Amino acid sequence: MRFHNLSRHADIGSNSYMLELGDTRIILDAGTHPKHTGKTTLPDYESLAPHSIDGIIISHPHLDHIGGLPVIAARQPDAAVVMTEPTKASGVALLHNSVNVMKSQREELNERDYPLYSHKDIDRIEDKWMTLPFEQPFSIGHEDRVECTFFRAGHVYGAAGVRIKAGGKTIFYTGDVHFEDQTLTKAANFPTDPVDVLIMETTRGDHPRDPGYTRAMEKRRLGDTITATLARGGSIMIPVFAFGKTQELLLMLHELREEGVIPSVPVHIGGLSTRMTEIADDFADEPDRNHRGYYLLDDFPELNILPRGHRDPPFHTGRIYALSSGMMSENTVSHRFARRVLGSPEHALLFVGYADPDSPAGRILTAGTGGKVRLVEKIQHDTEIKCQVERFDFSGHATRDQLVDYAVSVSPKQIFLVHGDPSAKAWFVEELGKRLPQTKVTICPPGGDCEF
Repeated sequence: MRFHNLSRHADIGSNSYMLELGDTRIILDAGTHPKHTGKTTLPDYESLAPHSIDGIIISHPHLDHIGGLPVIAARQPDAAVVMTEPTKASGVALLHNSVNVMKSQREELNERDYPLYSHKDIDRIEDKWMTLPFEQPFSIGHEDRVECTFFRAGHVYGAAGVRIKAGGKTIFYTGDVHFEDQTLTKAANFPTDPVDVLIMETTRGDHPRDPGYTRAMEKRRLGDTITATLARGGSIMIPVFAFGKTQELLLMLHELREEGVIPSVPVHIGGLSTRMTEIADDFADEPDRNHRGYYLLDDFPELNILPRGHRDPPFHTGRIYALSSGMMSENTVSHRFARRVLGSPEHALLFVGYADPDSPAGRILTAGTGGKVRLVEKIQHDTEIKCQVERFDFSGHATRDQLVDYAVSVSPKQIFLVHGDPSAKAWFVEELGKRLPQTKVTICPPGGDCEF
């Protein structure tokens, strides 16, 4: 049995791994890399012979896990594509939006390989995707059929880890995982039976969490910051990813208002966030989500949808703007609104998700209040940051200690470390060496082919 790392890069992005299990070949995830463009954003699918893959399993619909699916599905038309129903619903919308982004980047970046696929390509393949609930076994393959089972991963709604049984061995792939309840998404419900091979994410391996941290305290700090900003006559801008973070934030604001921490004021979302919230509402009655039966678009008081097609919608004081993109990439709504917020000390710019250090959001966080930031790379002008800038930890990824604890609980013979920067993986190698001295810990390099 073999593990193939199809990713071209050693950091987080373009996640895609192929398992060779006797005569059965399965691909785990099919992502694109957010820091690269053109064909280099894709995993190395050219190395796979056409019609050589039996199944493609998608853990969740973030683009670094699903963005390359139309490409590999076209190259491997016989492969079964399997995911959960929420992942399919959100994934289709995110892939269609990705086509629009790639079309824009074709002109902006002179990237002639874009778009890598079309809206019609997505329409052709989505009807073939199979969806299965958690904890219901399914089989992939022909001669050497393997049994697979999804388990709730807690990262975003519908995200799954997958257990694979083949040739007398048990393999578990965590995907992206969170072992604590979030506001909308319930905590992971992974099995703790022993496994032979664990394929584990390492996203937060390069930093510990403050030992005094609690999500409740962090939520209260967010609420207090919002209330203080409103009291001084300002507005709050919160850059968020359209899928996942927008819906988590809206439910958190709902809780804070119910608890009397923040007043009832208008909250604005727009663009892709609206569509992703509609999809989240489609699953509002499902038993495996928090706030069951609460429909964000219908039940959230004073929720406002920014008008489509307006590059510069009206901006008012005394309001909360939850705008995409979370990275504040150029030409997005959050990037344009930032120019209205940064120069005024009464406003606040609050970050509740990951911000790549090289993105506009990351540069603002690095500079902080009183610093200067270049919002547009091509314009040689720095903007002074006068507004309040704060970061809050509502990560959708498990802490490094929780991941190690899980690894210890399943006592694997071998662990493959994936989805992390080199420094994060290095910490896991050292810590797992102490906690599981009999376990072989492997970092399979990009393009690597590792036996297990």
